[in-house]
Amino acid sequence: PRVLGSSCSGKTTLLDAMSGRLRRTGTLLGEVFVNGQELHREQFQDCFSYVLQSDTLLSNLTVRETLNYTALLAIRRGSQSFFQKKVEAVMTELSLSHVADQLIGNYSFGGISHGERRRVSIAAQLLQDPMDLTSVDTQSKEREIETYRRVQMIEVAYRESAMYHKTMEAIERTKHLKTLPKIPFKTRDSPGALSKLCVLLRRVMRNLLRNKLAVTMRLTQNLIMGLFIIFFLLRLGKDVLKGAVQDRVGLLYQFVGAMPYTGMLNAVTLFPVLRAVSDQESQDGLYHKWQMLLAYMLHVLPFSVTATLVCCSDSGLIPEAARFAYFSVALLAPHLIGEFLSLRGGLLSIAGFFFLSFCLFLRNIQEMPIPFKILGYFTFQKYCSEILVVNEFYGQNFTCGNSNASVSANPMCTITQGAQFIERNCPGATSRFTANFLILYSFIPALVILGIIVFKIRDYLISR
Repeated sequence: PRVLGSSCSGKTTLLDAMSGRLRRTGTLLGEVFVNGQELHREQFQDCFSYVLQSDTLLSNLTVRETLNYTALLAIRRGSQSFFQKKVEAVMTELSLSHVADQLIGNYSFGGISHGERRRVSIAAQLLQDPMDLTSVDTQSKEREIETYRRVQMIEVAYRESAMYHKTMEAIERTKHLKTLPKIPFKTRDSPGALSKLCVLLRRVMRNLLRNKLAVTMRLTQNLIMGLFIIFFLLRLGKDVLKGAVQDRVGLLYQFVGAMPYTGMLNAVTLFPVLRAVSDQESQDGLYHKWQMLLAYMLHVLPFSVTATLVCCSDSGLIPEAARFAYFSVALLAPHLIGEFLSLRGGLLSIAGFFFLSFCLFLRNIQEMPIPFKILGYFTFQKYCSEILVVNEFYGQNFTCGNSNASVSANPMCTITQGAQFIERNCPGATSRFTANFLILYSFIPALVILGIIVFKIRDYLISR
């Protein structure tokens, strides 16, 4: 069936009501019967589907892969050959076999045509075995008027025909049958939450790995950042008069401040498309939106680990293996947190940057105003900064120009040991080294949980 009508005439609202997408708003009047049995409102989604006006598909997947992943999300049981046959049957039915191994594409680069994208969207709905599939069509005003006239004539003729009266009598008889046919629901034996998460993770990874620009950006952005920093600080010395302390503080400040934003660049570029796909597919009942969010977070991990290791080895800041490991693990957390923060808004990251401007790299945390002290305990930069300061300065010995010069001889040499800097700027950080790691990495599961909650609230607010 096809619903025709002018703009804002209620076509989409009608189809949203039929397919069970109206969750909170709207008053539905009337009854819906299928095989003589009345459907409840919450069962509409299990019977009806419709194809949206806009096609939201992942551009770096082929037609076959797109439909195969949809089948895996919709059907629990079945062998690989079962899924292949089901996908092949749908592609044959909709004349998509000749483009089965072509990328979907988008407006930026080639791919299948607009009409073929539309048929892929229809095929994705058919894989869920709906009882009825409807689409929306908008026409020009002249065609709308002509169509309405024809529909009116057909309606009058149909109501006066014998076929109409026979159909109505058959419906009434069916309502009073003792044994009614079963309602042809969609495939209700869908996979479990973990299976769907694995399918989504595989789909996100495959779509990303075909995006060469995105992969290159992920792997090289931190390398470029490290090279940029080292370009200005080609050598870290031990002489306090030549900026040994300032150079180290500047490097650590740049790492803690920049790492979250390199992660944000990735999320801002890649996640909006996945969110649009999840908005549509979650309304079809394939999965929950938070599952797509979690799949994206999981796919980030190997890229973030690789990029952080490259950046840390590029800096040459820590020569010893143990300290290099602490340094890398400490910087991995800000990179992940920055990417996760951008998935749900930047308020916390802005607050963290505001704190970083006054953090212990620049002044003693005990000397800060009380509001900044309190804010510091809720920002990951505080814990990451203390870890990096202890890791870099603990056990360091500095010189003061001439090796025989003393502090009393040169008042500029107030720091001759790294422990002095630690106690001056972050007292007690050495004893909190392990605790700081635990607190720093507790931000990651906290942000995952926060992200799921935010997505549920967003889903509630945008649902109709």
